[in-house]
Amino acid sequence: MKRVGVIGAGAWGTALACVAARAGREVVIWAREEDVVNHINQQHENTLFLPGVTLDPRIRATEKLQDMANVDVVLMVAPAQFVGQVSQELAKHLPKTVPVVLCAKGIEQSSGRLMTDVLAQSLPYNAVAVLSGPTFAIEAAKGMPSAVTLACADHVLGQKIVAAMAQPKFRMYLSHDLIGAEIGGAVKNVLAIACGIVEGLKLGENARSALITRGFAEVVRFGHALGAETETMMGLCGLGDLILTCSSPQSRNMSLGMALAHGETLDDIMSTRRTVAEGVHTARILHEIAIEKNIDMPICAAVNAVLHEGKALDRVIDDLLHRPVGMEYED
Repeated sequence: MKRVGVIGAGAWGTALACVAARAGREVVIWAREEDVVNHINQQHENTLFLPGVTLDPRIRATEKLQDMANVDVVLMVAPAQFVGQVSQELAKHLPKTVPVVLCAKGIEQSSGRLMTDVLAQSLPYNAVAVLSGPTFAIEAAKGMPSAVTLACADHVLGQKIVAAMAQPKFRMYLSHDLIGAEIGGAVKNVLAIACGIVEGLKLGENARSALITRGFAEVVRFGHALGAETETMMGLCGLGDLILTCSSPQSRNMSLGMALAHGETLDDIMSTRRTVAEGVHTARILHEIAIEKNIDMPICAAVNAVLHEGKALDRVIDDLLHRPVGMEYED
């Protein structure tokens, strides 16, 4: 795997391009924005989405998906709500033998499908793997130590992808549980908004720790309902990602929750951001799926109530705190 294609030149896509180039690969990264393409190719910097990081000259940007026809592996890093649209267009150019590594985190709002299901429909002949874990883009781009999960049903293919990308400061642990690797990355974004609200309202570290722990119980319940394995969700792509995203304002979702707690409206917050806070999109469809499948997810339901049902923060928090107390774990 000498040539790596990256679909999506946001912060995480650009960071993964840096990782691949650092591993000695030729990298072509696709972006919709002409100015992003020009800045990467001419200034070797993504000034719009990852400013301050000098990019390896081996990273070449393009606006043409047909440039993916000659790569050996594709990293799908488009925002979750656009993965379906982009992958359908990519299917016109990508050879069926090229594996696709899903790096987007979320659930398709219009259909309730996981991203692996979206790719399976658009690219039915291409092998799919999932890369997920506790990673801030800026740190991975700068070569700071990180660790992720790579879930792949074909162990041999998974080993090849690891061999192409892994480095001492970008450790990749193999798994076969694609659903489990996806679940943590999707649900944690919603929980991070809740943690941002806790931080913004200064409810204390006790409250944030309790929210992370009880939120993780919701991740596990949701994962079990969809066929994920507990061990996967307890790893880097589940618990690890949840802890990181709920512990720092670097998280787009946590910072959004903090802004809500400070009295800003969701519309105002979203109108001033170029980056995507996937938890906003995931919260509604996650709540719908939880109701349909009878999965108890009160924290995620509370976030949805604030974001999409117009309920006041103090009322939602009061309702959560007055829920009946039961067993911590059910048999």
